[in-house]
Amino acid sequence: MKIVFTAKGESWDSLMDPRFGRTDTLVVYNEEDDSLSFISNADTETMEHGAGLQAAKKVLELNPDILITGNGPGNKALEILKKSKVTMYVDAGDMTVKEAYSAFIANKLTKFQK
Repeated sequence: MKIVFTAKGESWDSLMDPRFGRTDTLVVYNEEDDSLSFISNADTETMEHGAGLQAAKKVLELNPDILITGNGPGNKALEILKKSKVTMYVDAGDMTVKEAYSAFIANKLTKFQK
């Protein structure tokens, strides 16, 4: 299973970013080979509009099974994500990536209803 996290850095110990569209980094964890990779989302910081759409497109290009974020995507990004197979979980904004993964495994995150 492939899981994407919205984060403020590039490690398991990075804080989760509660923002979806303007997250600093997309952290990708591949459970099959226990690997982490990092995709910068810094280009959305200077965008006046469309940051959520841009982030949603990046997420979908990664083809994840799960998306874990803080507050969830905005309406426009949600429209794109609804058309995908990705399952979203929210309420991980005050955690590290590792804590968010543990909370997901323990079924302690809120499943975002599409």
